[in-house]
Amino acid sequence: MKIEMGESLFYSWLRHVKECQVVQTNWKPSSAWQLNEEDELKRFMSITDEHYQSKYGYAIYKNNSLSQLLLQAEVDALGISMVDAEIEVYAIDVAFHESGLNYGDRLETITRVLKKFVRTALCIIGYFGLKKGEIIFAAPKIHNAIINDFEPCIKDLNALFLEYNYYFTARVIANEDFNEMVLKPILIASDGVSDTSELFMRGYQLIKMFDGERRVSKLNVPIISDSNIVSDDTLSELKIGKIAQTFLREALENSKADDEEVGLMRTKDFSKRFFGIDFPLLVLASEEYDSTRYYAKPLVIKSEQYRLCSQWYEVPANNDRPLLMSWLEQHGAIVE
Repeated sequence: MKIEMGESLFYSWLRHVKECQVVQTNWKPSSAWQLNEEDELKRFMSITDEHYQSKYGYAIYKNNSLSQLLLQAEVDALGISMVDAEIEVYAIDVAFHESGLNYGDRLETITRVLKKFVRTALCIIGYFGLKKGEIIFAAPKIHNAIINDFEPCIKDLNALFLEYNYYFTARVIANEDFNEMVLKPILIASDGVSDTSELFMRGYQLIKMFDGERRVSKLNVPIISDSNIVSDDTLSELKIGKIAQTFLREALENSKADDEEVGLMRTKDFSKRFFGIDFPLLVLASEEYDSTRYYAKPLVIKSEQYRLCSQWYEVPANNDRPLLMSWLEQHGAIVE
């Protein structure tokens, strides 16, 4: 069986960074599935075809019909996250071209990637019955000339999605962004993962086993104990709960808060004011508490074991993220 490292990487990224409960690599639609809203899909296909032909001279479908287009569909990594009855879909295509992304000439490269974006959106609408999601094309190396051609095309596509009431976001992750938004977050989020099916993570653990942290630091891979090297881009990919479990936990264990503040963190009022949560940030592991509201893994502050609150939210009506990030910045746990 052929194993693609890029697919393995994003399998782990979806599981541990985006916290998807369902992840599949090499996702393809079945010809036995019923296609929903076929007329609507044909209409959007026609709209995008006309737009890119008239504005850029790009024939992204090359006279393919909708059925032909969907038969060609394959998503390298597909993830579904379900939180409080909200479904988030992530669809990723990844290309590892050592000398830079190249599907032939420059025109073919641009048109092929655009086709991947639209085709994936049509699959999500037609087979999942959903009209929102994040569609990503990722490559560790894309030449600037290609990136410059991509940017207006992706901007136009996101505008077309919105105009026709589709809430998809298409984006390209490449070059240094690939390091900041993919590699660093996954190494932070998947600390302690021991699943042997995650080949990228097993490979990374093998390097650490023989070379230790000294070599990893030379490779500019983030060490969990040195959070200052983590950028805003890296943190933007991590969900708030993972930031709390990693950086807040580390800050507290490294005495970034004094004794008085630690005591206040055991009260609801202080925790609500400074973190936005509805429960005490900390409880003593030795006392009675609602275990469903706290992470199972204890943290140790000056030889005392505590449990850290797990009730973090980042939705428009209840967004704790700005308060958590502000506390971490003020206490030198991360660099703004």
